Amino acid sequence: MPPFAKVIKRLIDVLVSFTLLLVLSPLLAFIAGAIRVNMGKPVLFRQQRPGLYGKPFMLFKFRTMRHPKPGEETAASDGVRLTRLGRILRSTSLDELPTLWNVLCGDMSLVGPRPLLMQYLDRYTPEQARRHNVKPGITGWAQVNGRNALSWEEKFAYDVWYVDHCSLWLDLRILLITLWKVITREGISHGSEATMPEFMGSAETKRNDHQKNDAPPHDGSASIRR
Repeated sequence: MPPFAKVIKRLIDVLVSFTLLLVLSPLLAFIAGAIRVNMGKPVLFRQQRPGLYGKPFMLFKFRTMRHPKPGEETAASDGVRLTRLGRILRSTSLDELPTLWNVLCGDMSLVGPRPLLMQYLDRYTPEQARRHNVKPGITGWAQVNGRNALSWEEKFAYDVWYVDHCSLWLDLRILLITLWKVITREGISHGSEATMPEFMGSAETKRNDHQKNDAPPHDGSASIRR
């Protein structure tokens, strides 16, 4: 994307995020109150995520899950802990509204690859890692082409395609398609899972790690052939 287009993209991000936060403030307050009554504190879900070039930032979303009970594993119980209110917020994407603050602050853009977990950074192939060459977004090319119905490899392929083809016109197209996807609630969940299963690395990454583990240690004691 040319420098002038990046400036315009940032101006659009600021204007749209500020306007939406202002106009939707009554809705934001209502949702916050509903979460407080149904699930208690905290109202917001906060988590560190990788931003541009993998630099960490604090992501904000509305909380959709109750706290885990004693002995209940956090990751394994996502489907059980997702509340009825949380399902409504997710199916309508209303849980994403606080993320507009991240856009206003410059950590994210309206359009870009979704910010995933910090531990995924070491699991990407070099090609997949290029998804961090642009700011993460609230919506992106992968979201309008299947969202959580895609495999991880498919999502990353779409993300990298966006990095190579991003433009203001493409962003506009993605935003319009996203609006339609939200209305039709398409691609909200992945099969029977409440959320996408954890990304453990692609076959190429696992193969490279396996080769590194099998390689003999180099301690400088190998004999020299004569």
